[in-house]
Amino acid sequence: MNIIRLPQLAWYGTKELRLPMPEGWRVEVYNMAGYNRPTMKPDEIKAAVTKLIGSPPIKELARGKSEVVILFDDMTRVTRTAEIVPFILEELAEAGIPDSRIQFICATGAHMAWDRLSLAKKLGESIVARFPVYNHNPFHNCTYVGTTSYGTKMYVNAEVMKCDLKIAIGLVVPHPETGFGGGGKIILPGVSSVEAIEHFHRVKAEFKKKDPGKQISGMGVFDDNPLRLNVEESVALVGLDVKIDCLINMWGETVAIFAGAPNPAYEAAIGEAKAHYLTPKAKGESIVIVNTFTKANEAIMLGLDAAFGAIGAEGGDVVLIANAPDGQVVHYLMGPFGRTIGGKLQLRARIPRRVNHVIFYTEYPEAAGRGYFEESDKVLFMDSWDDVVQALHGFHGASAEVAVFPNAEIQY
Repeated sequence: MNIIRLPQLAWYGTKELRLPMPEGWRVEVYNMAGYNRPTMKPDEIKAAVTKLIGSPPIKELARGKSEVVILFDDMTRVTRTAEIVPFILEELAEAGIPDSRIQFICATGAHMAWDRLSLAKKLGESIVARFPVYNHNPFHNCTYVGTTSYGTKMYVNAEVMKCDLKIAIGLVVPHPETGFGGGGKIILPGVSSVEAIEHFHRVKAEFKKKDPGKQISGMGVFDDNPLRLNVEESVALVGLDVKIDCLINMWGETVAIFAGAPNPAYEAAIGEAKAHYLTPKAKGESIVIVNTFTKANEAIMLGLDAAFGAIGAEGGDVVLIANAPDGQVVHYLMGPFGRTIGGKLQLRARIPRRVNHVIFYTEYPEAAGRGYFEESDKVLFMDSWDDVVQALHGFHGASAEVAVFPNAEIQY
């Protein structure tokens, strides 16, 4: 039989998932360009963190500073922060900064707060034992720092703004709103107030009204993207000193690091990311299987774009694989919070006409997560791969053209 091999369980002991497919089906795997790029070695990570782009070294920036904050992205990003932090701490120690003047803040944006177990996975056990690690709270204790030219009133985590050296660690991957993530998204939405985050997401709708036919956002849509430009203005208002951004392979391993002054470091990262995550266009297959790995807990919000675009004009079926033991992330603006209520910008995935069915497959089913889909007979929920294959066989018979995206949520 055909066997599909897919990466799974980014934070739960990464493994390969093997899924059998009927022998008569023609299966084509669409990998991103850098899917098998080798992992960086520790000495390579150290070199990237200590020789900054467009900036003096961290140890020079840190001299004479009184409070240091290290921002990092949350568990919806697979950034291997624990590999990077020790080299930052070495630089700070050389500058004479004691542990008592260093703190970590998880840039959650409008996502849920994370517990100690999650923070230890992200940073390492020794870091959560040695330093205070906090969650950002978008609902309280945010201070006004200015308004962007796009009208976003920037209220930012007050603790962050009290620190006179701000360092941030993140991940550059394609993103459906800003084209690519990373960069200033660690600030907006990362450590901004819920009101600022809401306005940031509404900018897209405002521009759509002005020019309905123009594509201003989407996976990889970057250069003239107003959401991305709005984010960059927020960074200037906050005064972020150093940004460290990673690129990853299909297994979530760090393959490149761009660190330095926020703008030049991000420009360098994007210059490589555009080629690294680029994926060949599908041929219009009748079955499209999209696997989420690095963001399996945001699968419904981020995993379907690639699938819907790959279905042929004659129609077909989509299988979305989302093996997230922690379930779909709690999102205070976009998530469901009851049968009839949700966040102010509640997201419900809508199924295009040419898509006959969407099968949401997970080995960790949760009924509440279904609220991210519109109510539709087209949406099927399954936790057995045999049931998935049986359903597809009933729709397509003994022969079918199948496209597989192993990292759908970060491919464009």
